[in-house]
Amino acid sequence: MLDISIKNNVAQVTLNRPEKHNAFDDLLIRELTDAFQQIDADLSTRVMVLAAEGKSFSAGADLSWMKRMAKYSYEENLADAEKLADMLKTLDRMHTPTIAKVQGAAFGGAVGLVSCCDIAIGSHNASFCLSEVKIGLIPATISPYVIAAMGERQARRYFLTAERFSAATAYRIGLLSECCDPEDLDSTVDKMAASLLKNGPRALKEAKSLVLDYRNQEVNDELIKNSSARIASTRTCAEGQEGLGAFLEKRSPSWVVDDQLTTEKQKPTQRVTDEGECNVQ
Repeated sequence: MLDISIKNNVAQVTLNRPEKHNAFDDLLIRELTDAFQQIDADLSTRVMVLAAEGKSFSAGADLSWMKRMAKYSYEENLADAEKLADMLKTLDRMHTPTIAKVQGAAFGGAVGLVSCCDIAIGSHNASFCLSEVKIGLIPATISPYVIAAMGERQARRYFLTAERFSAATAYRIGLLSECCDPEDLDSTVDKMAASLLKNGPRALKEAKSLVLDYRNQEVNDELIKNSSARIASTRTCAEGQEGLGAFLEKRSPSWVVDDQLTTEKQKPTQRVTDEGECNVQ
């Protein structure tokens, strides 16, 4: 159901139920949660790509799972929904930068998966639909992430109409970061991953934390003080010192490896020691 590969500091998690249009159930939700946690705990993994096999990215909830849920009590449904919510939260809050690679249709909960990734790149063959209201349900657990990705105004429309929309529309409203021809999807994702790998591993994680921690926050004295402390900490940590030194000396920093995505043998990535660790508040 789920394939995981790691090459040159890039992990790829692939939904592999093409015969079921990669629809997910409670088992796949548990597998995804475990995969996200394990990848995020691996310091050598610097980027994660979420992809899918077959024609569809994911059709959302599996029909057999939905049939089981229809017979659940309120308490059983609540426990089931909380597991899905936990998986989405885990993906959204991963320290590792994430890229959604959307090659086909993404319906229902799959739009939540796309929304939880930092960057979403879709083929022109991709399409999207928040279809829950068609069967009398609501996109509740995915809604915080989808609203953040496409905005309140667009969410009001697509949550209510359940209409199918194209990759071009998804790009226009912000759900997709980039849109490309199907034959260019692999290379576009690889190029984005390579761009991320040029940046400081710790800096990427801390920059992502800025977005997660400061979103929807009032710009007050406390936030300004916190942001000042964060930049001071990163300037003085080992990675910050290496990056500044490389810039001033007009050389590549130690974490940049030529042909990162294509070279099988590569220089080891520098790890920041405990003594030089950034301690961001």
